[in-house]
Formats: sequence, C-alpha cells, structure tokens
Amino acid sequence: MRLEGAAEVKPTALVATTYKWYPTARLAVALAKAGFQVEAVCPSGHPMFKTSAVRERHSYSVLSPVRSFAAAILATKPDLVIPGDDIAVQHLHRLHEVKRSDDGAGSSFCALLERSMGSAESFPIVYSRTAFMEVAREEGVRVPDTAGLSGVNELREWVRQASLPAVIKANGTSGGIGVRIVQTREDAEREFLRLQAPPALLRALKRTLVDQDAKLLGPSIWRTPFRMSVQKFVRGCEATSAVACWKGKVVASSHFEVVKKLDETGHATVVRRIENPEMTEAAEKLVRRLNLSGLCGLDFMLEAGTRNAYLIEINPRCTQVGHLALGPGRDIAAALRAAVSEEKVEETLSVTEKDTIALFPQEWLRDSASPYLRTAYHDVPWDEPELIRACIRARKKRAPWRVQRSGLRSMSAAGAPRA
Repeated sequence: MRLEGAAEVKPTALVATTYKWYPTARLAVALAKAGFQVEAVCPSGHPMFKTSAVRERHSYSVLSPVRSFAAAILATKPDLVIPGDDIAVQHLHRLHEVKRSDDGAGSSFCALLERSMGSAESFPIVYSRTAFMEVAREEGVRVPDTAGLSGVNELREWVRQASLPAVIKANGTSGGIGVRIVQTREDAEREFLRLQAPPALLRALKRTLVDQDAKLLGPSIWRTPFRMSVQKFVRGCEATSAVACWKGKVVASSHFEVVKKLDETGHATVVRRIENPEMTEAAEKLVRRLNLSGLCGLDFMLEAGTRNAYLIEINPRCTQVGHLALGPGRDIAAALRAAVSEEKVEETLSVTEKDTIALFPQEWLRDSASPYLRTAYHDVPWDEPELIRACIRARKKRAPWRVQRSGLRSMSAAGAPRA
C-alpha cells in the first residue's frame, strides 16, 4: 500500500523491438501516459526517440538480438517486458528457452518473461498458426478450416477436399507480408512455393544492414524453408481486437472493424469501433486457456450476411490500435499498468466520441487526400510534434515534393483531433 504523501513509484516497462515501426512509438507514449517508466531496446534511430516517452535506449544488435535483450533486461530490471513486434516475441521466447536450461541461473529471467507474456506452455502455440487455431477450436471459438503444410502435395490434397478460395500463410511473418489469397489451384501452388522458399541472400543482407532486421538472414544462409499453413477463406469484413491481459484474465479490450487497408493483405489504415460479444468471448476464452499476460491482438473475419466472427490469427504483442485510449475498459495501457501495480484502474476519458478512426500516419501515407482524414477522428499525436516531424521527413524521402505538399495540406485540413 502506498503511504500518504509518498512519491509515486512507477513500474518500469522495457519495450523490446527489432525494427523501426511507427506504432511502437505510439505504444511507448501510451505506456508513459498510463504511468509506466519506459525504456527500450531497439535499433538506433527508432521513432520512439522522437517522443517524450522513453527515458533510455539500450543497444540492439541485429547479429546477436537475444543477447541484446538479455543485456537490456539486466540493465533495466524492469517490472514488465513488452515486445513491439513478432520477431521480438520470438527472441524473447528464445531467451526464455536459453535461460531455462541454464541450471537455474536464469530463473529470474524466466519469471520475468512469464510475468510479461504468460505461461511458457503458450509460447510455441502463439507462434504456430495451426497449433493456435486448434486450441481455439477446442475452446469452442468459431474458426475457419486450417491446416499445416509441409509440401505442395499436402496443399493439393487440402484444396481437393476443402475447395477454394483459400489463404496461404508463412509462419513467422507479419503485416500481411507472408499472406496470399488464392482463387485457383494453380495460384495456390505458385504462391505456396514462392512463400515457402528461403529469401534471396542479397535481399536478406540488405534487410540486415540497411533496415537492421536480421530475421531473413538465417533462413537465407541455411536455405531454411518457411513453415506454411492454409486456411479456408471467409468472405466478409476484417475485424481486430486489442487486448490487455493479466494472469489469464482480460483486463481491457477494444474491438474494431477494418474500413480501409494498405492493400489486400496489408495492415489496417482506418478502423471503426464495434461491440461484438463473440469477439469478446473468444478473447476471454483464449487468454484464460493459454494463461496469457501483457498485450496481444486477435484478428477476425466478420462473415458476410451473418456477421459471425471467425478467428483467423493471434498477434502475441501489441497491435497498431493498442495505444488508443477509448474510455473505461478500453484503455489498454492504463489497464495493464493497474494490473502490474495491483491497483484499481484509473478511469480515463475516450480520446474521441467518433467511432471511425483514421490511424496516423497509416491512412495519410495510404492516401493523403483520403476523406477519412476529415470525417473520421484523425489519430495524430499533436502532443508529440517531433514524432510528427519525423514521420513527415520519412515520407519526403519516399515521395515527390508535389505529393508531399498535397499530404501536408490534407493533414493540416484535418485539423487537431476533435471528440
């Protein structure tokens, strides 16, 4: 219990991420606003350091990422480790595996990682699409038919029995990069072979040296094919849930329907808040079954006609909508802070009363003339001007000046966020 008049002791959250992804910066800001002391282990030049949120950065080595994460944990002694991307999740799982076999010397590491992400038994399940879908099915969650694939012959048999269209997926990928929707058997076989193949060495080296992201280097050098899965395509609208959980219990969640996306299999750029009891129940069942802690996201398809929610994937880390503070029970960062500190959640107001939200900079980058920048709540972090400037500078490097000027006019016309 906190003594009256005593200074508040903020829990420390170590954000661990492997590449320069803008939503991780938004997460860091949300965590700081919720009352965490935020530190980070990440590549140099990460947009988190264009915010006022992060107190200190710890070095990340693209060639020894697990050791980098371990060193940052030793230096920080955090109350919680929060992975910022799927590769960071894999590195933390690997760190847990290494420390667990370290004759007991790594017990404190293991305890911290399980406190941060949940039961170690869940680690291989959340990483494997097929294993996770089987668990969901066992829990009575509505899921499309899904199967793991080791070769093209298994794909042909699945197509023969389940029919098309289908979704081909490569494990260990995110953001829609390793996903293809296929309509014919020929398309299915072609995309399967393309996604399964180890990446070209030049591509892997460029990704490692320029983007400081080495996840392709190992598979490229050792010619390791990606693990593959296939899933029955559900016609309808995509939806997503952002979830904060603690020791197998959901402490906050928000559900969204996807309105606009970067491309057919890419990330959302405009979302609409919804209430969906089926999505809520699915989150509660899976968090309880897997005994999860921390932040995660669930992806669904809302079936055309019925609006039945089919679970299609789990993201075992915060998603790009997780920073949104949308009122009681829907402020992910605040709920996690209260759970870690064993305190009552401090109720917060929603950042907007509008249901439709244009994510910044995602929708602005997709279409700088998008009407949603004016009609929806435009999620610009006006209280973090350096972060906005960094995003604008990054776009300037990718777009002609005339396009950039159009984008600036559109963002300006959208005005400051309004309720």
